[in-house]
Amino acid sequence: MKKEENHKIIFLFITILISLFLNSCIIQQIGGASSKKPEELKTYLSNESKKLIERAFSDIDANKLVDYHTHIAGIGTGNSGNFVSPEMFSSLHPEKNLKFQVYTNAAGIKNFENADREYALRLVDLIKNIDNHGKHLLLPFDKNYNYDGTVNLNKTEFYTSNDYVFSLAEEFPELFISAMSVHPYRTDALEELERCAKKGIKIIKWLPNAMGIDPSDSKCEPFYQKVKELNLVMLIHSGEEKAVDAEEDQKLGNPLLLRKPLDLGVKIIVAHCAGFGENEDLDDPEKKKVSNFDLFIRLMNEKKYEGLLFGEISAMTLFNRSGSSLTTILKRTDLHHRLVNGSDYPLPAINFIISTKSLMDDGYITKEERQSLNEIYNYNPLLFDFVLKRTIKALGSGEKFPASVFMSNPNCDIRN
Repeated sequence: MKKEENHKIIFLFITILISLFLNSCIIQQIGGASSKKPEELKTYLSNESKKLIERAFSDIDANKLVDYHTHIAGIGTGNSGNFVSPEMFSSLHPEKNLKFQVYTNAAGIKNFENADREYALRLVDLIKNIDNHGKHLLLPFDKNYNYDGTVNLNKTEFYTSNDYVFSLAEEFPELFISAMSVHPYRTDALEELERCAKKGIKIIKWLPNAMGIDPSDSKCEPFYQKVKELNLVMLIHSGEEKAVDAEEDQKLGNPLLLRKPLDLGVKIIVAHCAGFGENEDLDDPEKKKVSNFDLFIRLMNEKKYEGLLFGEISAMTLFNRSGSSLTTILKRTDLHHRLVNGSDYPLPAINFIISTKSLMDDGYITKEERQSLNEIYNYNPLLFDFVLKRTIKALGSGEKFPASVFMSNPNCDIRN
């Protein structure tokens, strides 16, 4: 056996041991789910923090307030139809297992026999304890499919069924709007689009890197034609996706691949404004690597996509994403009318990817604002995410996201 292989086996063994010894306290520190009850916020929150919340909502019409990016997930309890990859439960896959533990802790799941319901009710609890909370767009997540239309379970890390999400939106209509997720390679893709559209669903969620979709493939054209016929909107993740390991799959997150549906007249909201990772510049004969965010901005700058292409700002304040892309999108006030907000819940409840200190050090927030935001986070990370984005400003010039970013965009209105 080669020395390099021995090293890999030793490293894997050590990683498994570390994972096994991670106790609930450490997971709690990483995952979080906040340390206090959201219903206690009004009673115990400081006056300074209450004023910061009031300022964040001061020019918001609650009837139009929408979070465009709220994840729903589950493991299949209660006959939900959801599932996650078996690797997520296995100590033989310590990275995925740790990630699963962090996500479930951040989502407030304590009893895995009732995991799907606990996830949903934790989210309900957070939203109900926000005055003038508006509505959250719940995102199902389709399986990974091969080009021939068969399911690829080996590359399906998790699955959240359309019908499960529809049922939650029907149960809590004052809180939720439902999206659909339909893979274009499915043999019944067009029928599923029509079925969901008849229920009043107006938006489709794709994550090409994880789902195995090439948005530029001609195979998708009938799908796009049906999307346009039904007057639907697509919410598409662009940029790098941390759930994906293979480089060939990361290429599917290249924003320039969206030219195909855009040129066919499909309305697209680009999640996270493609603010993470690099991809080949497909417009460059040398195919040099360029940041995904810069490729997204190139598309936004093309006049022919005005009214078709939009950006969504979820996750842009996370410590591994904030920086030049966040500063640029704050300063590009000419694009603000084409932006919408999303929380990417449960990510705001994962402690170790939230750093108000970094945001303060970079000049996005003041020391006093940081103190209040930290206090809000301990009660309600979902409220924290909203107030943070309403508070941050570009260093020096002071541009902020206007109220319109946080309300339903009239050019891609997805409310029922």
